[in-house]
Amino acid sequence: MTMRTSRAIAATLIAGVVTATGLLTGATAAQAEPVTAGTFTMTGDPGDYITGGATYSYDTAAGDRLSIRADDQLRGVYLSIDGRNGDWWSMDLKAPAGQQLAVGNYPDATRAPFSGAGAGIDIGGNGRGCNTITGSFVVADVAFGPHGYVERLDATFEQHCEGGTPALRGRVVIGNPPPPAPLELTVTPAADGVFSKLNGKATVNGTLVCNANATVQLTGLVTQVKNKVIIRGPFSGRVNCVQGETAHWSATADPTGTTPFQRGKVEVTGNAWANDPNYQGKTVEVEIPPTTVMLTRAPAAVEALM
Repeated sequence: MTMRTSRAIAATLIAGVVTATGLLTGATAAQAEPVTAGTFTMTGDPGDYITGGATYSYDTAAGDRLSIRADDQLRGVYLSIDGRNGDWWSMDLKAPAGQQLAVGNYPDATRAPFSGAGAGIDIGGNGRGCNTITGSFVVADVAFGPHGYVERLDATFEQHCEGGTPALRGRVVIGNPPPPAPLELTVTPAADGVFSKLNGKATVNGTLVCNANATVQLTGLVTQVKNKVIIRGPFSGRVNCVQGETAHWSATADPTGTTPFQRGKVEVTGNAWANDPNYQGKTVEVEIPPTTVMLTRAPAAVEALM
């Protein structure tokens, strides 16, 4: 077995703690962000299984890499440490159920994510982890941004493995820049559109404004009632939105039945979504507000292209 394979297996075993918390998967997932400025130190008593009684210290200023995230409920934070010397560690701190992690003392913590309604802690790495944990931690400072962004964290901690007396003690200090604003999209359908008498399709259009550069996907439905017949057709499109500019979009709906779109009013509904460029792994979705649009026949040059 290669060193890379053994490390991957060990990492999987320890990371199982993270997956079970919902921090990596599902609706509550938040993507870990690299820490701009941070330190992590821990020292173990003789007999402590995780540290082996040694002292470990990591600092982003020295080239060590730290990444941190919070869950969407802001109950817990997860920190990963990749030392420039090849060390790799993780730390999971959780407030009791129903609480947001805040400044304060958290005694009687047990192994996260199996801490139930109580506080949770789990520190491990370099191929070593605990089956059962007792411990505590104190949060001196913490500040969150959108989507699990951790702006600041200052916490001290103590952990005991397998009910033992030897302890692991340490401190983590994180200082990230103020969080960027999350992506915002405003989609406005235009009041007019066109239909083709050649193929019965309808083209609708509108504007899009965003507060960050993003590629936005549009899907929707055009609905018309003519002579008591309901005419429906889906549309989709994509537009590159540039921060501070108004983007224009256009999409064509093909009627699903045998009745074509015609001159007159239609209703446009739908959704728009894009990946947030400031928060990896986060998708922002907004509703295209239901809008009444008046269809007129497209000019001949346009009609031939629909």
